[in-house]
Amino acid sequence: MASEASGTSTSTGSGSGSGEGTARVDTWIWSVRLTKTRSQAATACRAGHVRVNGERVKPAYTLKPGDEVRLRHAGRDRVVVVSRVVRKRVGPPVAAECYVDNSPPPPPRELVPSVPVRDRGAGRPTKRDRRELERLQGFEQGQAPRSS
Repeated sequence: MASEASGTSTSTGSGSGSGEGTARVDTWIWSVRLTKTRSQAATACRAGHVRVNGERVKPAYTLKPGDEVRLRHAGRDRVVVVSRVVRKRVGPPVAAECYVDNSPPPPPRELVPSVPVRDRGAGRPTKRDRRELERLQGFEQGQAPRSS
């Protein structure tokens, strides 16, 4: 860490190219295992789910140490501060050293609404089944369910 502060940081990357302490945001998100693929990281950037220091960024935005990255992925918000820039995908122990995770804890599993599951091969619900489901979900008779 002391060597990083003095400006002689060593990057676990290819080592070639300009800007030794910088990397594309989509590559970095993939490299530190916040997304499974670089394509997912680039798609998240294009969709506006990635913010660096509070601003929406494109996939080619250049990251540097100290930047705060906010990522909405897989139904969760991730807030990380870049402590080390890497260009190549690294293992989980090394990836954990590349950022400081300030993310809120994931919601408890009890609070996550579950989707009703029908038995495989049960087919389409009958009118009677549908009415029972609506009654269980709290809809009154004659009232159509509200779509969100």
